[in-house]
Amino acid sequence: MAWRISPKIEDILKKGEGLEGLSDEEAVALLSLELHSKEVYALMETANAVSREQFNGKGENHFHIGLNAEPCPFNCRFCSLAKEIGIFTSNVEFTREEVVTWARMAESQHADALNLMTTGTYGFNRLLEIGSVLNKDVSTPLVANTRDISHREGEALLKAGFVGAYHAVRLGEGRDTPFKIEKRIRTITVLKDVGLLWMNCVEPVGPEHDFREIAYLMVLARQYGATYSGVMRRINFPGSPFEKEGMISELEMARMVAVSRLVMGDVPRAHCTHEPHSASLLAGANLFFPEVGASPRDGRADTGEGRGKSLAACRQMFIEMGWDPDLPSKLFCR
Repeated sequence: MAWRISPKIEDILKKGEGLEGLSDEEAVALLSLELHSKEVYALMETANAVSREQFNGKGENHFHIGLNAEPCPFNCRFCSLAKEIGIFTSNVEFTREEVVTWARMAESQHADALNLMTTGTYGFNRLLEIGSVLNKDVSTPLVANTRDISHREGEALLKAGFVGAYHAVRLGEGRDTPFKIEKRIRTITVLKDVGLLWMNCVEPVGPEHDFREIAYLMVLARQYGATYSGVMRRINFPGSPFEKEGMISELEMARMVAVSRLVMGDVPRAHCTHEPHSASLLAGANLFFPEVGASPRDGRADTGEGRGKSLAACRQMFIEMGWDPDLPSKLFCR
């Protein structure tokens, strides 16, 4: 059977292949493609080829350390740490010794970055303290994943040794969270202003999200110059308010990863997917997040004993799919 795709989709893919970036409308057109169509496999092949060339075959492992698990009063509806969910009823804060041990282990297994995640009420000075300790103890670049911050706090992160910060305008922001989109974007501008690299993901994607809302966040990542972007799906933990909605499949996530990759054009230094899986490694993703400590997708305080994938498991997935995790990362090069 001849391989034919529609001229409209072919034109969009050629634009994506040229690293021009895509518009909202073009992203929606690709997101709307039937999942098992030839167009979707052409889309994934295009994104795959673009990433393998642009990122030189490098597979990135950014090691997530969730510093604390607590019943969070902000009650984001997709988060297992939300107080209203009732999974966590007391505070768990991992000790400095535990965090240093995890960081040393990650460095010994050649992690490309350490992402330190906190809940919204975690003490900011405590995050700075942990960052300063790790900055002296390991050479792995530090990335913060914390609440909205001011310019003064951004400068403090830099002084403590952080080189970047993960921050996302979430799907359903202001609807499933108590935060305003404008406030989230203001923090993104703070990161850029003070010289921190901005890390991003379109998340947490579920079947209930409209393609236009998803496309808007993909384009926003390019417009504000995300160091990396990508797609993370919503995980339905026990008692999740979204259980009736179900979850998107890994294949659906791979399609979205491919669209996001072409939307980003020549802007990113890597492209992520979460949770780690193989399908998206054929659709433009080259960055995984192995995990320990707290996770908003898990009911266990240490996701390393639950859903979290290990560095070794992520490394093996990269190798199986033809990405090289042993190449040096250029993501943090200025």
